[in-house]
Amino acid sequence: MPGPGPARPWRGGLEGQSPSKKSNFMSMDGNFLPPAAIAAYASEAGVRKTALSPADQFVLGILAGAFIAFAAQGSTMAAFNLLADPSTFGLGRCLAGVVFPTGLMLVVLAGGELFTGNTLMGIALVQRRISMGSMLANWFWVYVGNFVGSLLLAYMMVESGLFKSGNNLFGGVSISIAVSKVSLPFTAAFFLGILCNWLVCLAVWIAYGAKDIAGKILGIFFPIWLFITSGFEHCIANMYYIPVGILAKSNPAWAAASGLPASALETLTWTNFLFANLLPVTLGNIVGGLLFVGMAYWFVYLRGCSK
Repeated sequence: MPGPGPARPWRGGLEGQSPSKKSNFMSMDGNFLPPAAIAAYASEAGVRKTALSPADQFVLGILAGAFIAFAAQGSTMAAFNLLADPSTFGLGRCLAGVVFPTGLMLVVLAGGELFTGNTLMGIALVQRRISMGSMLANWFWVYVGNFVGSLLLAYMMVESGLFKSGNNLFGGVSISIAVSKVSLPFTAAFFLGILCNWLVCLAVWIAYGAKDIAGKILGIFFPIWLFITSGFEHCIANMYYIPVGILAKSNPAWAAASGLPASALETLTWTNFLFANLLPVTLGNIVGGLLFVGMAYWFVYLRGCSK
């Protein structure tokens, strides 16, 4: 009898797979893995991610960027009336936080590659299971894909006419959110990026450890709810939030509904998006995920372990 054929290459989001099927040394009773086993699984995830072709990384990146953008627009739609009123702003953040975790759930369960979660690939790097070049190549293609997916949703939202909702207030609040983001000082944006991806990568970490869909959903929900409620900065989400504001401000009704003076609207440019927000937030996201999650748990659980 002929032997089995060659193994089919792995071609999907590892986050959606059952950890118990990936390696027998991580098996345990119950519906979750302990932190040490999650660390081993995260290292294996880094290896699997570099096995994807650049085309696969790019396409999965587009999907993940779109999923996060769906969450961003939906959370703004749910809360724009509350966000527009300073007396209910905190409640608006809380409500937006309830909706936004859907984005990461789609990435993890449906399959996608998200740059911020991929900062955990540093675990496989320091274990010398992947090269610096392969990790940076993954980051590049996924980041570009995330950007394309986010911009696609931003354009479609502007063209959809939904920003007319609430007598144009949805559009106005979307513009206000974008202006507030490009107005952040560089240092503030950097630290808000650290705080954000610390929580995002903890959500991914918990999802790695859960063995069923319900556990993954719950593990993702609470850290992401906390990040949105707190007002931290996520570079991929901002690839939707700021471009959609730039596009929407060209509509006079939406610009007027923002209640912002012309001088504030003038700060909403592609240059300010890229250098005043996206750059510092991306750097902060790398530090938050790589250092405070990946390297912290590698140091405790995998330091000195062989490949």
